[in-house]
Amino acid sequence: MLNSIMCSATFTFSFPAPSLPFPLLLLLISSDVKMGSDGESDQASATSSDEVHSPVRVRLRNNPGRKISTEDINKRLSLPADIRLPDGYLEKFNLNSPLFDKPLSRRLRRVSLSEIGFGKLETYVKLDKLGEGTYATVYKGRSKLTDNLVALKEIRLEHEEGAPCTAIREVSLLKDLKHANIVTLHDIIHTQKSLTLVFEYLDKDLKQYLDDCGNCIHMHNVKLFLFQLLRGLNYCHRRKVLHRDLKPQNLLINDRGELKLADFGLARAKSIPTKTYSNEVVTLWYRPPDILLGSTDYSTQIDMWGVGCIFYEMSTGRPLFPGSTVEEELHFIFKLLGTPTEETWPGITSNEEFISYNYPRYRADCLHNHTPRLDNDGVELLSKLLQFEGKKRIAAEEAMRHQYFHCLGERILTLPDTTSIFALQEIQLEKEPGMRTNSLSESGKTTKRKWPMNEDS
Repeated sequence: MLNSIMCSATFTFSFPAPSLPFPLLLLLISSDVKMGSDGESDQASATSSDEVHSPVRVRLRNNPGRKISTEDINKRLSLPADIRLPDGYLEKFNLNSPLFDKPLSRRLRRVSLSEIGFGKLETYVKLDKLGEGTYATVYKGRSKLTDNLVALKEIRLEHEEGAPCTAIREVSLLKDLKHANIVTLHDIIHTQKSLTLVFEYLDKDLKQYLDDCGNCIHMHNVKLFLFQLLRGLNYCHRRKVLHRDLKPQNLLINDRGELKLADFGLARAKSIPTKTYSNEVVTLWYRPPDILLGSTDYSTQIDMWGVGCIFYEMSTGRPLFPGSTVEEELHFIFKLLGTPTEETWPGITSNEEFISYNYPRYRADCLHNHTPRLDNDGVELLSKLLQFEGKKRIAAEEAMRHQYFHCLGERILTLPDTTSIFALQEIQLEKEPGMRTNSLSESGKTTKRKWPMNEDS
């Protein structure tokens, strides 16, 4: 797959790849847009020449007595506010300030970022190993630029095969997804032997949060976590991005209660419905019945079934359909929701796999009997998520406006994409009565946890 992408992509280098703040991988993302060596398209910059002025002209007014500050450079290069520039960097630019003497070209921005420390392994200190997959190892680390904790996903590059396609997908999608409920990709480091993705660090995933609570999350917090999951997912779905691997291990949570979608290795961008996608997606327990029965005709609704399963798991402390095989998974689903018929799922009786399993004729059980902590609105929302047919499942945007979330107020629906729901004074995480405190040591360092990685990474 990588070879075909490399053959179809067109790109140019201004200087050797290892010194780039953004790796070769970014150049392979699109075959219909010519990419510069910093991963920006020539269309976006309106030119392939580094000497032609950028369409965005931001300059300081000519003032001989005006000294360039850290804030000036941060704003000019779109850097984090808490970044620490290298020693002598400000003095250098106060003597010679090419950043402000002319419009910022791609080449100049690239060189400036590299000089600050982006795209360099030495900028990050490895602390603990968090997890390991087939192609990648994840470390807890610290950025020398901000002194903040980061997660370093180090992907080994095979000499012949190159980067795994999951890494290409993850980078290509995350570099364009900027949302408070989606994990942030801070930096990309490319060497001959590895590709390292630098993510923001979050304390734990939802699975660990459940474990630490004794599998009994405060119901107000269940509501806040579910809303944030829907909010991040709605942002993806508006951009026709399917996550395709929702599960508690891929939802990260910090100590403030902010929940963020992670691990986009199986995600896909989908502009219009097609029948060309794989049904080998989504971890078994969270895979919808239409996909379990072989359907490849799906869109954003593939994620909504997983949302329902996660909602149930947060509310009850146990997985909803913990099957070990496809046949067993479907058996659990039909035992609770009823064995589908032509009336409840048109066309199901002609599905060869469904026929071959020959399931008993179960009647649908009442969800109220299985979710005693959920109120009527919560059960109704859960029912709308757990529909056999994808087209009947509630969409993320509609789910955010469901009566179940009415108590959170109207302002939560109008927040800017990059603003946390906890920016609202009325939104607060409740204290978990059963929360174990030993997940944090006295020094404030978190214990090791398994970082979300799909099977390919």
